[in-house]
Amino acid sequence: MPRPRLCRRVAFQPEVNYFKPAGVRIGYLEESTLTVEEFEAVRLKDLDGFEQNDCAKKMRVSQPTFHRVLLSARRKIADALVNGKGLRIEGGNFKIYGKGFSRRGSGFGRNGLC
Repeated sequence: MPRPRLCRRVAFQPEVNYFKPAGVRIGYLEESTLTVEEFEAVRLKDLDGFEQNDCAKKMRVSQPTFHRVLLSARRKIADALVNGKGLRIEGGNFKIYGKGFSRRGSGFGRNGLC
């Protein structure tokens, strides 16, 4: 039996959750789905410019796990751009944290699951 996935921390859910090529109707598009934690990984590393170790700490995952999440996200984004697919951002295994985040009452159990 595989280990359960641990919860990843993200700063916020994106307000815009769908991107598509201009001039193509949604009904004709193939889609790639980017999870919220993949979105957060790209935001932290590529937009905010943090080092991978810092990003991993912010998301409460190991550096190798962060690297796998980031590679998966970049692969999906590249596929959508190169092949003209829609990109939907939804789902995943995450917990939102923000300014008022504290470990106590955050929803993290003893084992770290959501």
